[in-house]
Parts: sequence; C-alpha cells; structure tokens
Amino acid sequence: MELRQLHYFVRVVELGSMGRAAQQLGVGTSALSQQISRLESELATRLLQRTSSGVVPTEAGLAFWPQAQLAIRHAEGAKSAARHARLSGLVSVGLAPSTGAVLGLPFLLAMRERYPDIGVRLVETLSGNLASMIGMRQLDLAVLFQAERAQRWSLMPLLEERLFVIARRDVLVLPEQGPLSFGQIAALPLILPSDQHGLRALIEAAAARAGVVLNVALEIDGLAMLMDAVRAGLGATIQPGAATARLDDPGLAALEIANAQARRPNLLVSLSDDELSPAGLAARVVLADVARALVTGGKWPGATLYKT
Repeated sequence: MELRQLHYFVRVVELGSMGRAAQQLGVGTSALSQQISRLESELATRLLQRTSSGVVPTEAGLAFWPQAQLAIRHAEGAKSAARHARLSGLVSVGLAPSTGAVLGLPFLLAMRERYPDIGVRLVETLSGNLASMIGMRQLDLAVLFQAERAQRWSLMPLLEERLFVIARRDVLVLPEQGPLSFGQIAALPLILPSDQHGLRALIEAAAARAGVVLNVALEIDGLAMLMDAVRAGLGATIQPGAATARLDDPGLAALEIANAQARRPNLLVSLSDDELSPAGLAARVVLADVARALVTGGKWPGATLYKT
C-alpha cells in the first residue's frame, strides 16, 4: 500500500468522479484507475463502484475512507516533524594539525549553519593519537591517514593529498618550479616529524622506493613549531597540501613532489553506526560534504577526491 494510493482514493471519494480527481491530481484517468485497482487488490475488496452519476464508495470504501484520511494526516505530521526537528547533543571530532588548517574552520561554520543546537568539541592532535582516542571512545569521528588503524570502525575514504617540499628560497637552493624528484630533495636538510608519525613513515617509504636516503636535520612533532623552524631557514620540510593552507610568508616556496607514492590518504573514521549518536551521524555527513566541497572548489591544495 502506497501513500499516493490513499491520496488518490480519498480525492475520488471527495469529488465523486475519476475524471475530476485525475485532473486535480495531475495524473491520467487510466493511471488513477490502475492505482485504485492495485489498492483494492491488496485489500482484497472493492472500495468504489461506478454509477450513472459518477463513483461512490462501497461499504468497505466508506469504512476505509476515514482511516485513509487519518493515515494521510499522520504521514504529513511525520514529514513536518522531520523537517522541523532540531538535532541536539555533543559530538567530538578529531583532526590532525595539517588537516585542521584547511578543514577545521569550514566544518565548524557548516555545523553552526546546519545544526546550531549540536555542540562540537574539536580536537587537534597527531593522527596516531586520534586513532587511540577513537579506540577509547574519546572521539566520535576523526580524519585518519592509515586504514589499518581503523579496521574496527566505520571507514569512508575521502581524498588523497599530494606532498610538497616547503622551504625558504633565500636560504636553500630550490628549482624555480616543481614538481621535484626525490633525487632533487636528497641533498636538502629536512625538518620532519619523528618516526612515530605516520607522515614520516609515508615519506621515507616513498623515498626508499625511489632509491633515495633523506637528510633529516631536525625532528619536530608539532606542526606550528616545525613551520617556525622552516621560516627561520633551519631546513626544508615535506608536508601534504593541507599544510600549505596557512602559509602566509611570501618567502616560502611550496613545490610538489613528482612521485606517485608520495600521496597521503584521508579517511573519515567514526564509531560504528550503531554506536554513533544522531549528532555524530549528522556531523559525519557534514564533515564529508565540507571536505568534498573544499576539494571541488579548489580550496584544498593538492587534494584529489576518491572516485565513488
């Protein structure tokens, strides 16, 4: 039984005519008659009968009519409740510092616009910490970079980022433009996160496959301090495109690495759907929508959406 069949039946009874009902409903008379016949077949009884003056309900039709009207009102009420419902609650979201640079503020603004009654707790820390926090249920969702850490949870591939060499041109000798090979990078003094950081493992694995040993001069795990060291001319760094979103120093250059392995996946990971609250489900949709919009709008440097 379909809701439109109830609408059709009620309108035919009200107007006493298949033709007039079809005209008001904007459907063909034959289509209307067919839907009424399907409804009668499902109920295994005749609801309408034709007379010389039009169409009138049978006894079964008269009994069915007020119930059909009630069902329509309930359905309209349900639709209205869904449209005007205001989700509330608290959702905790984790982003790595580089991801937060490009995604954090647009996500918060979108949540305020779409769900003003949902409170958001945004945590910015290393991706390894984020995975542990989801594991301990201290976060509802996060953007991670390694799928193996997310096997127990709901996972949605979002995008991948190309990697860039960032350095001061007036301190280090760099080509005028990219992309760069790992061979060109090998001689640069690099400032990278420690080997406990997922980005470091990704960079070194890509360099090893290219047959290059990197010159790591400094290890700094905080993105803000790391970029301060780069600005001071202590070395170059390798970061994903998101990290370039906060570059406001015209003396810094960001040159892409020309290596298919030098890509960082971004995975939207959350608690399983049966554990995630309605506020968490809403935030997950918003986070994915905002990320896609940033990429398609050219506001996420070096990012490419995964094909779905």
